[in-house]
Amino acid sequence: MKKPSPAQTGSVIPFILLSSGMMFVIATYLAGGFEWVSSETTQPLQRAIKTSPQQSSTAGIPLAFGGYPITPTPFQPLPTQTSTSTSTPTSTPQPVVFPSPLPTIEIPPSAKIETIRGYPQTLNLSCESRSAVDWAGYFGVSISELDFLSQLPQSDDPNKGFVGNPNGPGGLVPPYPYGVHAAPVAALLRAYGLPAEDVVGLSVERIKKEIAAARPVIVWIIFGTAPGYALQYTTQAGEVVNVAPNEHTAILIGYDPEGVTLLDGAAVYWRSWDVFLRSFQVLGNMAVIYQPR
Repeated sequence: MKKPSPAQTGSVIPFILLSSGMMFVIATYLAGGFEWVSSETTQPLQRAIKTSPQQSSTAGIPLAFGGYPITPTPFQPLPTQTSTSTSTPTSTPQPVVFPSPLPTIEIPPSAKIETIRGYPQTLNLSCESRSAVDWAGYFGVSISELDFLSQLPQSDDPNKGFVGNPNGPGGLVPPYPYGVHAAPVAALLRAYGLPAEDVVGLSVERIKKEIAAARPVIVWIIFGTAPGYALQYTTQAGEVVNVAPNEHTAILIGYDPEGVTLLDGAAVYWRSWDVFLRSFQVLGNMAVIYQPR
């Protein structure tokens, strides 16, 4: 191979150096231009990102991510600011509690109260007081017959107080010596703390329920459980009341399918339902019962 001459070698070197310089200049220019274009392109985006919705000149128009306003179109209206509904707490309904019904008493075919004691009446017409204190003694309250009698109000109306002399003759009607009906007796028993209730029209079923529950009943009958009859008497106050000659009281303490057992003072005897009811009905099935509170 033929070597180049020195003259040829010297002319090549300057050309190489010149070419390298021009390449450097061109590369530098291109790099600077790209950086300028990039900075000019990204500056609006950077300014938009730094701009908060509060600082935007498009106040009132919702802004998207980056701060650009959202332009409504026919198919996409501007979003509206809606408040989130807060649920209102509702009270939980409480269960309704109904009172338990009173226990029912099963009525047996027969029942009798064995533990009650009776004593003879002291005065001729003190049968109501005798029955009342024997009845009270069964429920644990001790009362003297004459004390009870003395505390009864006096009246010519047997529905309001004792009529006449308690030691007078029997078989009469007001205004003569007579006795007293259920209401004043029950009121005085209540004053002694007993839950006594006077009733009129007491039914056979209720009598059985009371005896089955071990609660004796004071009943107004005719002496000896005779049939008897009622009369109407007009009081001094102008009120008309039913009265009966030989009005009497006893304590009903038992029953069976055929009749009832009565405690009359110190005597205990049995009467058929028919005989008892005929006598009991004269004064309208009047009685005093123990009414628990």
